[in-house]
Amino acid sequence: MNSNTSEFKLKVGKKGEIYTTAKLRKILNLKPGSTVIAKVVSEGKLLIEVTPTIEELLKKPKKVKLSVEEIENLSVEVQKEVDIVE
Repeated sequence: MNSNTSEFKLKVGKKGEIYTTAKLRKILNLKPGSTVIAKVVSEGKLLIEVTPTIEELLKKPKKVKLSVEEIENLSVEVQKEVDIVE
């Protein structure tokens, strides 16, 4: 286990539910209604990934690659819209 890895012992209920700990929920910011994806990565190993909500995805900064020419064209378009240039 590397230094960025935490290990938690979880319990499985009678119907197969996996119960998390309060500490794990806090670390992962899991709230009632949160969803996760479970992947079997090898025999006997289960990976659980938090699925971000649509709100969380919308809050993430967008990364766009633009050339200098594209930036200049966008600048001219915006200036035209606000009547700075003709």
